[in-house]
Amino acid sequence: MNFLAHIYLSGDNDLIKIGNFMADGIRGKQFKNYPLEVQKGIMLHRAIDTFTDAHPIFRQSTKKLHSRYHHYSGVIVDVFYDHFLAKNWAKYSNEDLETYVTAFYQSLNDNIPILSERTISIMPYMIKQNWLLSYQTIVGIDKILTQMDSRTKNESKMRFASEELTEFYTVFEQDFTDFFEELRAHARQKLIEE
Repeated sequence: MNFLAHIYLSGDNDLIKIGNFMADGIRGKQFKNYPLEVQKGIMLHRAIDTFTDAHPIFRQSTKKLHSRYHHYSGVIVDVFYDHFLAKNWAKYSNEDLETYVTAFYQSLNDNIPILSERTISIMPYMIKQNWLLSYQTIVGIDKILTQMDSRTKNESKMRFASEELTEFYTVFEQDFTDFFEELRAHARQKLIEE
């Protein structure tokens, strides 16, 4: 799952959301340097990633992309799934997506002292280009994938992946819908356990 899903799966606690959002840049036991609720978010992120990577539906989605994108297939499907979450947001939340995203950006700004350097460095771009809201459209997804591709010096070919998103749109959406219900239950359980 990509940024939006990780934030959403964190529940209502802003510090858990922040930890879950910035977890990719936190290695090993570095998470212990953060406040307890941020730590909980980091550990939740890891649990979500482990569950996702091993899940047969997620793997089914990545197989559709593997011949062209190889090991980047999982990253691409993460972005695709965030698109379907954003597109179908009203099914998963009573709060308007734009309001939700704006509140999350504000919580980042309110908690700068506890953010990782990596998070602080991407925040201006994320907020200015409104990454989280842009997931709603294929044009937005195309932009995100193109930016990600440029960070791999165009070796990943991710800039072309919206072609497969368009071609297999209903199949990917069904994969997401089936998978996300299981992931939501898993994330809720992990939040209770922590």
